Amino acid sequence: MNEGEGGTTPHDERTAELLRLWLRLLGTATSIERELAQRMRQRFGCSLARFDLLAQLAKSRQGLTMGELSRRLMVTNGNVTGLVRRLVEEGLVVRESDPDDRRLQRVRLTADGLALFGRMAVVHGRWVTELLGDLDREERRALSALLARVKAATMQGRDDRGAA
Repeated sequence: MNEGEGGTTPHDERTAELLRLWLRLLGTATSIERELAQRMRQRFGCSLARFDLLAQLAKSRQGLTMGELSRRLMVTNGNVTGLVRRLVEEGLVVRESDPDDRRLQRVRLTADGLALFGRMAVVHGRWVTELLGDLDREERRALSALLARVKAATMQGRDDRGAA
């Protein structure tokens, strides 16, 4: 049958199955993200974007440039600039000139910022455990492996499109 005749081909079925899988993945990730965002806002008065920025800085004691933060968080420089400005005003981060390139500004956590992030990270970890804790070890490993394959495939697709 032709496409216009209302029949389905194996390709159509595969595409439909992959679309359902994509929607399931997106819906699950969105649901988890919304729950964590709500809890973070209620408990700490903090957005997930702000928490993620603090987490990136906590991984890098020497600090990160605004561009590095943007890339790691996958947001625009403008988004990072606004978040950093507010965190500076609150005394949670500082901006300093990069010792190797004075044109660059490095952002790093203050002692207060590191302490706050530490408290938030412990609670965040508990919440993630609550949300995903019903998965046994084998399920967690299998899911992690499958998600890694999906990520690798999407990265490969991005590389292929860039080369074309």
